[in-house]
Amino acid sequence: MPFHIGPWEIGLILVLILFVFGVGKLPQVGSAIGKSIREFRKGHSGEDDEAEIKTGRQKQKYAAKSNS
Repeated sequence: MPFHIGPWEIGLILVLILFVFGVGKLPQVGSAIGKSIREFRKGHSGEDDEAEIKTGRQKQKYAAKSNS
């Protein structure tokens, strides 16, 4: 690992973030980061969902044709 970050460095980074954003903005920043990660995960797994939806629609069309 090229970066060896210890507990003191993490604490320093957190204090700097606190100074930059301020106490009032931290919940908003945390919420925005959480939403971003959630959207990324949905988008990343969405490729698989789209493939399943397409195959599901194809199965439904085939079943409707065979019942007719």
